[in-house]
Amino acid sequence: MNPRELFDQTTFECSKLITQRYSTSFTLGIKTLDHKFHMPIYAIYGFVRYADEIVDTFHDQDKVELLARFKKDTFESIEAGISLNPVLHAFQIIVNKYKIDHDLIEAFLHSMEMDLDFKTYDDSKYHEYIYGSAEVVGLMCLKVFCEGDEAEYERLKGPACKLGAAFQKVNFLRDIKSDYEERGRVYFPGVDFNHFDKIIKKHIEEDIQKDFDDSLIGIEQLPEGAKLGVKVAYLYYQKLFDKIKGLPAETITQTRIRIPNSKKISLLIGTYFVNKLGIS
Repeated sequence: MNPRELFDQTTFECSKLITQRYSTSFTLGIKTLDHKFHMPIYAIYGFVRYADEIVDTFHDQDKVELLARFKKDTFESIEAGISLNPVLHAFQIIVNKYKIDHDLIEAFLHSMEMDLDFKTYDDSKYHEYIYGSAEVVGLMCLKVFCEGDEAEYERLKGPACKLGAAFQKVNFLRDIKSDYEERGRVYFPGVDFNHFDKIIKKHIEEDIQKDFDDSLIGIEQLPEGAKLGVKVAYLYYQKLFDKIKGLPAETITQTRIRIPNSKKISLLIGTYFVNKLGIS
C-alpha cells in the first residue's frame, strides 16, 4: 500500500468508526452487503451524519456558518479530489468514483439548512425536507449499488425514494418528543404536538405503510450484493414501526421507542437464512 492508498484507507476507516458509534442498525445492515459496498456506504453515512450533527448538536456555535463552511468544503473537495477532513475525503472519492449527482448533495445540504430555519412544516416543505434529508441518501447508495448501470438506477429510483421516505417518517414518529422539546420542531404538517392523538397518529401511520409497501418491489430487484443489507434495514424499520403502531399516541409523545440490540441481531440472522439459504 503506497502513502496515498494508506491515506485514503484511513479516511474510510474514520467513516466506518462514525457509523459504528452512531448507528447500530445501519452498521448491521452494511455488514450484510457485499464487501465491495462496505466502505462506499460507510463514506456516505459519515458525510450525512456529520452534516446532521452540525444542525442538531452544536447549539453553542454559529450553525449557519458551520454548515456553510461544511458545504463549501464538500464541493471543493469533490472538485479537487482531496480533503484533509477525513469524512469529506472519503465521501469525495465515492462521489467521483460512482458519479453521484451533485444535485443530490445540494438537496441533502438544503434540507440541513431547512433545519436551521423551520420549526413547523406545511405539505410542500415537508415533502421537500424528506426528499433532501432521506430520499437522496437512498439515491446516493443506489448509485453505488448499481455500479454505473444507469438503466438499473433509473428503474429503481422510485422505490428507493419511497424506502428513504418511510425510514425518515418512522424517525419523525420515534423522535417526535425530542424534536419538539429539544429543538422546537414538528415535522408532520398541521400537527400540534400538544394535541397529538390516535386519529392523527393513525393518519400518519397509513401514509408510512404505503411508502413501505411501494418500496418492497424495488428491494427485491436490487443487485444481489445489495439486496440483503437493504432488506435488513427494511425489516428493522418495519419492526420499529410495528412497535410504534401498537402504542397509544400519548406514549409516543412521552418516550423514545427503541428496538433492543438483541432483536436487531436476530433480525439480521433471520434475514440471512431466509435470503441466503432459502429457509422460511
